[in-house]
Amino acid sequence: MRLFKNRHHAGRILARKLSDYAGGDDVIVLGLPRGGVPVAYEVATELQVPLDVFVVRKIGAPYQPEFAIGAIASGGICVLDRDAIAQLGVAESQIASIIRSEALELERRDKLYRTSRPFPDLTGLVVVIVDDGLATGASMRVAVEAVRARHPARVIAAAPVASGLACEALREVADDCVCAASPEPFYGVGRWYDDFSQTTDHEVITLLDSAFRQKTLATTSHAG
Repeated sequence: MRLFKNRHHAGRILARKLSDYAGGDDVIVLGLPRGGVPVAYEVATELQVPLDVFVVRKIGAPYQPEFAIGAIASGGICVLDRDAIAQLGVAESQIASIIRSEALELERRDKLYRTSRPFPDLTGLVVVIVDDGLATGASMRVAVEAVRARHPARVIAAAPVASGLACEALREVADDCVCAASPEPFYGVGRWYDDFSQTTDHEVITLLDSAFRQKTLATTSHAG
């Protein structure tokens, strides 16, 4: 049984689980690109709080790129799953090569998505980090740790669907992990969506621009 029509539908459902943060002046939603941004857009819209993007790149295992053995984020943060690396027998030279490649892609995306907008000051804020699903939670974990370095008041990891193991692990590093559903057996994130087609860079940029315009209009209206 599918749980969500698409990422936008999933975001609206997830927003109900995050209703305690609605309208908070000290709340910001950060979407993990690319797939997390459509979800985060709906969450931010429903909660009426600002949206921004936080770029994280998964470090996939050699020959199994969909299997995460770690992740990197802006600011030079890197988290590696040493148990998985040992089980797969991945060499340090292979890891270093993958990290270099992903770091280049991270930098490209950060420049592309942010354009001229500076990264927001997260000091003292409640930061809700949103992805479209959490299988291992590796990308979310590195995002939480990287955001922590920016001195927020609280960090909330959130996703429409997640494995029980990922939720449990993330509660050790985040102040909370909020999921709309945690089905077992999990099977994989895409299993729970009718439409889980790849989100494009153009979609990410369009949604971020729309959220920025909404924020600007709201600020102007309030000032008036």
